[in-house]
Amino acid sequence: MPPTFLLLWLVQLLSIGILGGGIYILYEWYQRELVGTPYLVAGIALVLWSFGGSFISLPLLRRKGAEEPKIMRTGTVQRIQRPDGSVLQVEFYGPEDGQPIILSHGWGPNSAVWYYAKRQLSDRFRVIVWDLPGLGKSTRPKNNDYSIEKYARDLEAVVAIAGDKPVILLGHSMGGMINLTFSRLFPEQLGSRVAGLILADTTYTNPLKTSILSGVLRKLQKPLLEPLLYLTILLSPILWLMTWLSFLNGLLHISVEISGFKGTETRGQLNFAALLSALGSPGVLARGTLAMFNFEETRTLSTINVPVLVVCGAGDIATKPVASDRMKAELPQAELVTIKPGGHMALIEKNHLFSEVVSTFCANCS
Repeated sequence: MPPTFLLLWLVQLLSIGILGGGIYILYEWYQRELVGTPYLVAGIALVLWSFGGSFISLPLLRRKGAEEPKIMRTGTVQRIQRPDGSVLQVEFYGPEDGQPIILSHGWGPNSAVWYYAKRQLSDRFRVIVWDLPGLGKSTRPKNNDYSIEKYARDLEAVVAIAGDKPVILLGHSMGGMINLTFSRLFPEQLGSRVAGLILADTTYTNPLKTSILSGVLRKLQKPLLEPLLYLTILLSPILWLMTWLSFLNGLLHISVEISGFKGTETRGQLNFAALLSALGSPGVLARGTLAMFNFEETRTLSTINVPVLVVCGAGDIATKPVASDRMKAELPQAELVTIKPGGHMALIEKNHLFSEVVSTFCANCS
């Protein structure tokens, strides 16, 4: 989501500062401008922390979980060629005759983020996940179209290969925004091909309007955020190296924890979310974030004539619960479930509860 870009820039600059500071101290010690063993030790410590701080801080500060997530791609794979040159990676899990659920991930990670959902839902349902173009194993569009409308049309292509049964569309964060745009572009599919929607930690409008510090961020959109995103596109290879540096030193983990979790996550969950964040190209993420500034589906809400489950983390700061309250009020057939405690990544941190509410809703729809 857009607000996280400011955090990412901050941790990247801090990462360069830590590494640069260590190198500077060592250089000055070598030139004998700084004399003494403490300076040597400090310089070496800063350099070593830059390339391995996360391997020390995570075991010290985070508990180990019973079932830590990992990148899992063991399902049946289909590749869909799109008119813009992108190729969609679609994976199928669970029984072929099960109720199909299409899971659309948020902006930043890829479909591997659904690790728990694939394991906990695929015994009863036909779980279908796909990588948004430019992320995971889906290739980039040749025309650099990263609009929500483009992704909604890609989702329609995924629905077309989901089988004969009406599907349930589950979208997290930007994935939920894609579901809303899909509902506007393909209203004839609601009720016939689509049995229901699940909107998790998402919004109906420009995400800056429903995030923490929304007033400040909206004022900064034109003078700061948009230029910063264009600069990210221009410097993408360099920023990608800086992102991996922040992953190694642990600062990326702090950024991900602040924006996505509420403190009950395990070390494996936090490391998993940080890893998925590092895998995405900064240039691709910047283009998609710029597209989100044009997102507006407020009027679409009242036109959706299928059951909708709205799920939100009570402590989500990337998309405040007030957005879910608004959707619940304006959607004709909606129920709201609030996960406490839960942040933007409650699908990981509170995975059992998340899967339980999704399972109950899908069973009722089918």
